[in-house]
Amino acid sequence: MVVALLTLLHVLVFVYWLGGDLGAFYTSGFMTDPKRSVAERMMAVKILNNIDMAPRTTLILAYPTGLALAWAKGWVDVSGLIPALMAVLFVGWLALAWAVHLQHGGGGAIRKLDLAIRYLCVTAFGLAGIAGLAGLREMPFFIAVKLCLLAGCVALGLVVRRQLVPLFGAIREMTATGPTAETDATIRQVNNRARVSVITIWVLVGLAAYLGIATPA
Repeated sequence: MVVALLTLLHVLVFVYWLGGDLGAFYTSGFMTDPKRSVAERMMAVKILNNIDMAPRTTLILAYPTGLALAWAKGWVDVSGLIPALMAVLFVGWLALAWAVHLQHGGGGAIRKLDLAIRYLCVTAFGLAGIAGLAGLREMPFFIAVKLCLLAGCVALGLVVRRQLVPLFGAIREMTATGPTAETDATIRQVNNRARVSVITIWVLVGLAAYLGIATPA
């Protein structure tokens, strides 16, 4: 019963991660369409921003659900307190991420804390995965690789944030004075660059899902 529930939760992470990303991916096309009115394009921005919380949420939940499942199946030899503690910590991080979203990216202190946690996770997941692959830490091969893939997903999420920085100024200018060739070009270029990163994340998530099913030794 416990294993089945944890498996379901971990599968739902995969489903809502890619499903939410697909919705955001599709909506971004309306944001960049110069034939749409400013009001329509701003509505697309709002929808995209809200839908994007699905993959942001599932990214945070991927590790605690995966760890709990690995513990329940006996793939990792840790005390049951460790998955419980990680669940509490990551739910706390999830609340922080939602607080940043609800403040529309404001709240400098909590936004910086959220970013710091993401950089910490990239380092921790990456080092743990490499240690597992190098035999310095005992864990199944597929879990070590999945940790590296998760580190890559978090890192690419940070890259996307950097790529989107020019977008905010272009959107503010478009809202204030109407669309221009320059703002349209900026929005289109930013969106195209971010899409490459997002597609790469899809590939990494797909590989992680395959490893979870194949469980190669």
